Amino acid sequence: MLVEICCDGLEAAKEAVGAGADRIELCSDLACGGLTPSHEVLDNAVTLGVPVNVLIRPREGDFVYSDSEIHHILFNVAYCGNVGVNGVVIGALTDDGRIDLPLCRDIVDIARSYGLSVTFHRAIDRTADIMEALDDVLSLGVDRILTSGGAASAPEGRETIKKMVERAGDKAIILAGAGITPDNARDLIAYTGVSEIHGSRVGLTLLAKE
Repeated sequence: MLVEICCDGLEAAKEAVGAGADRIELCSDLACGGLTPSHEVLDNAVTLGVPVNVLIRPREGDFVYSDSEIHHILFNVAYCGNVGVNGVVIGALTDDGRIDLPLCRDIVDIARSYGLSVTFHRAIDRTADIMEALDDVLSLGVDRILTSGGAASAPEGRETIKKMVERAGDKAIILAGAGITPDNARDLIAYTGVSEIHGSRVGLTLLAKE
């Protein structure tokens, strides 16, 4: 079982790595759901000693972006590629709650040109039809999809997560996240069949070592 920890800054990331995290999702402003970290933080991200995937999100709120925000997104994906982190965590939607396929394809294409891993984030949980959205995201060729199954937490969304794992097959990894604790993680893993879990609590990293 791979355990990814979402960390707001380098110090939190170092703490998570020290506790045994397998991978870091690096962001800033975790209280609002996470935003893209500063370039200063990104410049030091590769020193953490584990794979680091960087959240690319220009602001809090919805995932429908303006032209200036799209420029910010594309620039920061390229910046991550030049810094040499493992990957990026991305997502964008249309006004009617569907995956913004043209924009997401552009983002994925830039990320792949730098050899970056690509995770589609929990924007999928805000779509009008999560299974239709899953098919769209799979068509992008991403490596993994972070989801709570459209629910407030992954344990609450476990039925949908299980269906997503089955539907995705070997096309992409379903990364379960939101509300996962050491107390509920094993049951969630066993029920859904996920091979990776995501959380913002360092205690989750202990699961990877048992």
